[in-house]
Amino acid sequence: QVQLVESGGGLVQAGDSLRLSCAASGFPFTDYNMGWFRQAPGKEREFVSVFTSGSGNTYYADSVKGRFTISRDNAKNTVYLQMNSLKPEDTAVYYCATGPRWKYYSLSDYYRGDRYTYWGQGIRVTVSS
Repeated sequence: QVQLVESGGGLVQAGDSLRLSCAASGFPFTDYNMGWFRQAPGKEREFVSVFTSGSGNTYYADSVKGRFTISRDNAKNTVYLQMNSLKPEDTAVYYCATGPRWKYYSLSDYYRGDRYTYWGQGIRVTVSS
């Protein structure tokens, strides 16, 4: 049974930092790309970042580039999202997502939610101004 369990969310002030964690189980972690998406109130879900399996490449949405850092610990089956210099517009429910690396054929595939097979339950991040 696949499980993705996010933790680390909460309420912070603008400029603060948070680190989200996603503990994974039930699938071969090292063969799967690990991504983060978010959905703000009243908005569509959007890509945030991904850490690819194998090559270990990382990609970020332009809105978080330079502020967020994704990392993964294959020994712990965990992916992290370090979020610095948080802004009110980062307020959203953040979702951990994963998909097998053979489902991704081009760079744009990493940004597509439908390429990810499993999703966590989501965790709320609220940034006050």
